[in-house]
Amino acid sequence: MGTRLRIVIEGDGALDASEAVLREVERLDAMLSTWTAGSGISAVNGATPGASVRVAPELVEVLAEAEWWADRTGRAFDPTVGPLIEAWDLRGRGRLPSKGELQAALGAVGGDAFLLDAHTGRVERRVAGAWLDSGAFGKGAALRAAARLLRARGVARALVDLGGQLWLVARADAPWSLGVAHPSRRQEVVARLRVSDVSVATSGTSERWVDVAGARRGHILDPRTGASVPAWGSVTVVSPDAFEADVLATALYVMGPVEGLEWARSHTAAGVLFLEERDGLLRATWNAPMERWLDGRPLAARPLARSSEQPSKGTS
Repeated sequence: MGTRLRIVIEGDGALDASEAVLREVERLDAMLSTWTAGSGISAVNGATPGASVRVAPELVEVLAEAEWWADRTGRAFDPTVGPLIEAWDLRGRGRLPSKGELQAALGAVGGDAFLLDAHTGRVERRVAGAWLDSGAFGKGAALRAAARLLRARGVARALVDLGGQLWLVARADAPWSLGVAHPSRRQEVVARLRVSDVSVATSGTSERWVDVAGARRGHILDPRTGASVPAWGSVTVVSPDAFEADVLATALYVMGPVEGLEWARSHTAAGVLFLEERDGLLRATWNAPMERWLDGRPLAARPLARSSEQPSKGTS
């Protein structure tokens, strides 16, 4: 998946369990990586427009789940974002697409670009130039598979880090302590989490970017407009479902701290923490479920109203 994997497992059978996790992540990589031509998703992306290909039932299920999340987030997350990645050359040196190029790429993005048939196990690539990118859900799918394996083996304490997204196993009375970094000063911890049996995913643009036309552009694109999302800060998601954490970290960053927090308050039980840089200051806001995982309060900020209440003016 174009990233690194780190596995920490404590207790009896740790070596065997870590080898099993590695094999499971490699299996998901062989299915979901767009960095290798032989993966299942690459076969879909390379299909002739109008023709369908048969893929593993598991891949159809994962793609259907990704499409469900795309609809749920108003397509702030979109697995068909590939043409926009190509237009901006985000896997290369970066470039500024022309208005025509951007419109052409947007025409190959969206729910009509692919047709999934769960009954036959076939996926049809319906639009020329369309391709699926697993960058915002592949790690979550792999971590969820690893979590199932660790649970089946009865592992009591583990940390699996796949490209910065974590799956953490621990007893409730001995959770992992994690620092949440300042969005632009990555060595500075501004919040702490105490977590167990959840995934933690953070999205921001301070570490992955390209220089385009003399300006720094982040790697996160808004599938609804094709634009590069400004570097406003970061969003951290804590969820017992690694797939959800992966998807929402991207979708909520695309939405931004205002629209994103309002969406999180009414659409998910996952904990969400926004760190917004504005006028040289850092503003922290979070939804009610995040209270469970926060160890103290980020900076001197106060949370917005709980999900059952209306936000008060002037809170931060």
